[in-house]
Amino acid sequence: MPTPFHLAYHVTDLNEARAFYGAVLGCPEGRSTETWVDFDFFGHQISLHLGEPFKTTNTGKVGGHMVPMPHLGLVLLLEDWRRLADRLTAAGVDFVLPPSVRFKGEPGEQWTMFFRDPSGNPIEVKGFRDMEAVFRG
Repeated sequence: MPTPFHLAYHVTDLNEARAFYGAVLGCPEGRSTETWVDFDFFGHQISLHLGEPFKTTNTGKVGGHMVPMPHLGLVLLLEDWRRLADRLTAAGVDFVLPPSVRFKGEPGEQWTMFFRDPSGNPIEVKGFRDMEAVFRG
């Protein structure tokens, strides 16, 4: 596995964050204090701190869609992506961009979905049949 990244950002409510990242996304909780909580975000470390979330705008043009920028993301194997898409759909997550395939039949074919956490932080999850296709042009 590549070296895990660490990303820290703001959320408005730690209990909502725990419910979303822990119960909905299935991320194990790590250390915490009264003002922040860590999660194992699919093998990476995210630290959610109480504060004002970063400002986003729908300026990222991907295919025919405008998506929130900036955003954090995750790349999964397609089988894992499908399980997560089913889990999010069953939980009633309001998708910015619902689970779908893009670049079908082209190099870089991928499945994607965009959603926001309860504080409004945008997250994209991509699925690939083969991880070597992630960087193929």
